[in-house]
Amino acid sequence: MMSTVAKQSGASGTPATVALSKAHITFTTHTYDHDPTAASFGLEAADALGLPVEKVFKTLLADIDGKLVVGIVPVHRKLDLKALAASVGGKRAAMAEPAVAERSTGYVVGGISPIGQKRLLPTVVDDSATAFPTVYVSGGRRGFDLGIAPTDLTSITNGIFAPIARD
Repeated sequence: MMSTVAKQSGASGTPATVALSKAHITFTTHTYDHDPTAASFGLEAADALGLPVEKVFKTLLADIDGKLVVGIVPVHRKLDLKALAASVGGKRAAMAEPAVAERSTGYVVGGISPIGQKRLLPTVVDDSATAFPTVYVSGGRRGFDLGIAPTDLTSITNGIFAPIARD
């Protein structure tokens, strides 16, 4: 595991690290050997980095009334689509197709970061994140996570906190 406070150049960083550096937001980088056969990329990240699953979050995209919305929930929980829709004033919700998520964000599934996406989408972070000084999200590729304060995560994504995770 590699962990550093990032002062990365635009040339070597991902769009996520570039956006964070440009915004002068403190974050840490954490890399691990990704297993493409892992059943859950999020649980793999928590295990590989030796982090509690409650602190490691996955980035999911949903179609809410015909518009894409980003939901960020702990890796050991599921996205509650009804709660996500309600948090943004929507009614109908379904998971976005993987190809749509990739095109919209510029990242590959399993490495979609909530930060530095091709275009800013409405973003909702599960409110459980506020219990921790640092949470971990994808850094923009498989095997690469970022440690960031939850308030900085909502700041850089123009996101909100809401209870959107379920067991």
